[in-house]
Amino acid sequence: MTSSVIKFDHLERMTDDTGLLEHSLGRIPRRREGYSTDDNARAIWACLEWLALLKNREMEKRLYRLLDRYLAFLLWAQNDDGTFHNNFFFDRTKEEETPSDDCLGRSFWAVASAYIQLNDPARCEAAADMLRRGMPAAWKLHSLRGIAWGLAACGLLLEKASPPGVDKEELATLAGRFERRLLEAYWTHTDDGWRWYEPELTYGNGVLPWALWTAYRRAPRQEVREVAEESLAFLIEMMSGPEGTIRPVGNRGWCSRRYRADWDQQPIDVMKLALAAREAYWATEDERYRDVVRRCLAWFYGKNDGNVPLADRSDGSCCDGLGPNGPNPNRGAESTLSYLLTAAIAQSISVEVVFDEYVDNETVRMANTRI
Repeated sequence: MTSSVIKFDHLERMTDDTGLLEHSLGRIPRRREGYSTDDNARAIWACLEWLALLKNREMEKRLYRLLDRYLAFLLWAQNDDGTFHNNFFFDRTKEEETPSDDCLGRSFWAVASAYIQLNDPARCEAAADMLRRGMPAAWKLHSLRGIAWGLAACGLLLEKASPPGVDKEELATLAGRFERRLLEAYWTHTDDGWRWYEPELTYGNGVLPWALWTAYRRAPRQEVREVAEESLAFLIEMMSGPEGTIRPVGNRGWCSRRYRADWDQQPIDVMKLALAAREAYWATEDERYRDVVRRCLAWFYGKNDGNVPLADRSDGSCCDGLGPNGPNPNRGAESTLSYLLTAAIAQSISVEVVFDEYVDNETVRMANTRI
């Protein structure tokens, strides 16, 4: 797989002059279901991942145009207290909601990444402004996934550079707080048969070991490595089926010590496993982690429990999930970004997957016909 086969057509299709629409019917955006800040933050991250990989000037221009819309969306979505409102109707009015730690943490990570990676002053200042406004709110993060995003964002700013007005000592203190919270959660819930931070495996699990691997790479400490290593090994085991096929925990009941749901399988869970495995590979150079990334990308191309591709290379779209009766035919923002991010993660560590190794052309044709 090379960048030449990656397409952003569907991402463009799902993006209007406000930002990235959340859902679709098949490949057609559902405007009535509006926008989410979560997806626009993921889209910033996806654009940054691919901008670091691409050498094609025309493709870079396309991604920068999209990136500007997503940055503008987050600027608009940030509240006066530094948090981010998540859900908006198509007419740009706010939906009623309970504030989301995940949204705040994910947005904080996205704008930290933008500040570090981008070079031009205008985009950097937009990211810096959001970081300055978001710092007081970040101290109030309490959910584990929000904390994980926050820890990774703080570590990035500590390692590279923090914007004017964001104190490095404060970042270090906040990062230490987040790290301790994850370690304490793990030590509270783990036992001989359960190596996890919570009593259940639910959604987006990979961000928890990923965040600790980012902390370990920045400031190596043995206890951090042990928890990151043990929890990621457990997650890989719980997300592997026969012959190493990736099998995400299903959202029809999740996974506890006594029960594991196989359906429905969500692309975002596969992407976050790949994310954690890449970080572990960077920290250890252990080839087993590169193999996990390879298996995650293969899941999108048909090496899965349905033996059917979920990603469509012709436009860069991805089905919303895999159930016992096949793929969900809709191709919303979250699933499409999960595919694009997994492909970028794989390419960043030179992992290649041959599409036709897993599905023949007739399988692809029939799958696309159904969808």
